[in-house]
Amino acid sequence: MPKILILYYSKTGNTEKMAKAVAEGAKTVPGIEVELTYHVTAEQLKGFDAIIVGTPTYHHDTTIDIKRLFEEAAVKGVDLKGKVGAVFGSYGWSGEAPRLVLEIMKNRFGMDVPEPPLLAKYAPDQAALEKCKELGRKIAERLTHK
Repeated sequence: MPKILILYYSKTGNTEKMAKAVAEGAKTVPGIEVELTYHVTAEQLKGFDAIIVGTPTYHHDTTIDIKRLFEEAAVKGVDLKGKVGAVFGSYGWSGEAPRLVLEIMKNRFGMDVPEPPLLAKYAPDQAALEKCKELGRKIAERLTHK
């Protein structure tokens, strides 16, 4: 059974709302296992067919936890090449973090990542949450067609 990891960091709850909506969308596709969490080890990334990362933007950057995870994965040689990935996040004024994480997933790890990342300014409204559900569903469907 294909497995999707939805990994997120959320200080204010905005990115968490988005993560839960992504998970909800992914779970609508039969035969997909979804894990929603805020912590994994670099080695655990290998056990998933798709990795969806939710990161807010703080001070024009991603969070230290997300940054450390990918740095550790690179140092340990964790092979993510060809895995499906996606990125989403909330932001206040700049929104760079999801783009930065997408570039890392695509260029450093060779993941299959749709562009651009899904962004929501401030708290996600109903339209943004629907886009999150759609993102989760689309990633899950990609796995069932691989």
